[in-house]
Amino acid sequence: MASSSSATPTAGVAGVDQAAAKGFDDAAAYDLHRPSYPPRAVDALLAHLGVAGAGAHRVVDLAAGTGKFTELLAARRREGEGDGEGEGLEVVAVEPVAKMRRELEAKRLAGVTARDGLATRMEGVEDGWADAVVAAQSFHWFAHEEALREIRRVLKPGGKLGVIWNIEEYNQPRGWKTSTRWERELNELILALPADGPPRFRDDKWREVFERQAAERDEEKRLVSTPIAEERLPFTVWRTRELLWDRVNTLSQVYMLERGGPREAFRARFDEILDGADGSWNDEGEIEFHGTTVYAWTTRL
Repeated sequence: MASSSSATPTAGVAGVDQAAAKGFDDAAAYDLHRPSYPPRAVDALLAHLGVAGAGAHRVVDLAAGTGKFTELLAARRREGEGDGEGEGLEVVAVEPVAKMRRELEAKRLAGVTARDGLATRMEGVEDGWADAVVAAQSFHWFAHEEALREIRRVLKPGGKLGVIWNIEEYNQPRGWKTSTRWERELNELILALPADGPPRFRDDKWREVFERQAAERDEEKRLVSTPIAEERLPFTVWRTRELLWDRVNTLSQVYMLERGGPREAFRARFDEILDGADGSWNDEGEIEFHGTTVYAWTTRL
């Protein structure tokens, strides 16, 4: 999701970007059709962040959306957490868009406090409170120094920032290879959508803030360690045409297409691509699509 505020949404880093405020208006559909994260990727990322295993740890789930990643953090609370033997994660889930946050709160996750807030203003989170900050499916919305300064503020010395995305091949950066022709054609259709705010992951811009950090000569402006470490894990999923459409429709730029001409044209091209799709179909009328879970981490300086 995106960084947030209780104020009226505005464009830019000061509040919720309009693309996020409007593009994720159907929070229930987002929660239903967006996937969770592969256990191997979650285990690996949390280990790199130093918050896996025995002991009590504090984590900020930043721009938590409806809690797709928050659920996985809450599920890691184990017996014995109070005596240092179990894994006792205390989580503050920061989410700006009220409808998304209400979906998260309705889950009543153990050990989780949900709060309104911005990536640039996490009100109520104390200086140095967190062992780790995680941004799941969201860092591209606030990949800038203002957010890094606030993330650094809430992290303990030596605390870590982790970012993670599920990236379907039809929604990936232009230069990445696709497994099938139809996924490439759908990728091209999505990449052709008009820009409407901050870059998405598929624009492949999120690393630039870390590149600027690496080039920064002023020590006081160095916020996190570089180069940022990164790993990837491929995945495959099967979906019917309609469920695949429902999933594509959770992309904010697709959801906000004007009803009528632009939206109908996009759906018509989607159907045309699926009608001629290569790749694998099963007996249930589901098509196999491919993707990659990308996760990366860095340390507070």
